[in-house]
Amino acid sequence: MAPLGTILQVAALLFGQTFVASLAEQALTSGPVLQSIPLQKQYVPVVKGNKTIAYKTAYFGEIQVGTPAQTFTVVFDTGSGHIVLPRASCTSEACLKHRTYNRADSSSAVDIKYDGSLIDANEKERDQVVISYGTGKVTGEFIEDVVCVGGLGGKCATVRAVVASEMTPDPFSHFAFDGVMGLGLDALRLNPKFSFYGEMVSQNAMLPQFSVFLSRQEDGESMITFGGIDKQRVSSDIKWTPVALSELGYWLVQIKEVRIGETVLEDCADGTCRAILDTGTSLLGVPRQTARSMHRLLARPVSSEGKDVSDIDCRQVPGLPIDFYLGDGTVVSLPVEDYSRPAPLNMTTPNNGSSLVCRSLLLPTDMPAPVGPKVFIWGEPVLRRYLTVYDLAEKRVGFAVARQTAQLASQAPSVGAPPQGSLLAGAPLPGAGGPRAPDSKGSDAVVL
Repeated sequence: MAPLGTILQVAALLFGQTFVASLAEQALTSGPVLQSIPLQKQYVPVVKGNKTIAYKTAYFGEIQVGTPAQTFTVVFDTGSGHIVLPRASCTSEACLKHRTYNRADSSSAVDIKYDGSLIDANEKERDQVVISYGTGKVTGEFIEDVVCVGGLGGKCATVRAVVASEMTPDPFSHFAFDGVMGLGLDALRLNPKFSFYGEMVSQNAMLPQFSVFLSRQEDGESMITFGGIDKQRVSSDIKWTPVALSELGYWLVQIKEVRIGETVLEDCADGTCRAILDTGTSLLGVPRQTARSMHRLLARPVSSEGKDVSDIDCRQVPGLPIDFYLGDGTVVSLPVEDYSRPAPLNMTTPNNGSSLVCRSLLLPTDMPAPVGPKVFIWGEPVLRRYLTVYDLAEKRVGFAVARQTAQLASQAPSVGAPPQGSLLAGAPLPGAGGPRAPDSKGSDAVVL
């Protein structure tokens, strides 16, 4: 039996719609209006055979929905398009672990169809949507309500959202956040009225830009800022690069060349590689066809002579940076501490001996055309080194070297942080618990 209503696959609908930010010009005449939301970090253990082998991470902050306001935590996700919240009637395991949206408690809520038209009070069927994420999916229906950021006195917009009647346990039951705020471009959503920040700009005359800053310090404050950038958090000028294939909906940039030391990656030498900036990803994703050669070029032997192997942190063992050339003098560079597995591996040598080797921590990706196959995913390793800016009107991405200071302290400690000194993949960077050490030569982008 077919489900009630219309089942809609988001990625296939209204492909290519774009947001027109003409009202945002008002923000330029009255000065930028900034609204910043602190982000809390969570570590989620990856368990195999009752043993924790690694950690995934996520950053989330608060929003308010409805009248009177119902407060939720959401991951601000540049890799998806919709606001998704669990609804009060959802009985999925993931919903029961989180705060749920109660439509009956909001006087400003309106039940709508997928196209925004009102639902007749006598209708018994509702349009439904299935939204797929990297490791899970949600099934839900549609409402329109007031959504605010910044708490009391913050900025609000009336926007369409998805309220989930089902959420898969993986990944949603593992994370502390309640829902998702999608900040991708319009091709990832049903139509522009589902765009939180598009509606925020048009209803509040804000600059059509938002920026993301991730602290490298465990006690540092991460932040998403709507309306521009917080200048306290940058230590260089912004370098802009256009979004490639904006009709696909991703914050996708063209990579002209990738270098590891003096070696140019052959797969990207023709300038056809790309990268998606994804605030919902905790690793550096690389094309599967490129992963093996990158692992080989980034591997470096390490001696354990005179020391305990458990005391060796590969993120502090010298090695070559990964340099992504975007054109117009813009280079995004990752040093060893951002791409290395923390613990060295004991590798077998051709003569049946063994050698201690520091290896890279890369996530092989298999994205089909037209986005892939030669696409990198720039998650936390890139986003904590650079403050990134997302311009909806000009369809461009800005990069500035992030200013990491001990003064910008977080009011909310990390959730589920690993034991101090852990060398599991995803554990905090060395020295992240205290004041930031000066960058080593060449650790930032070479031209920013």
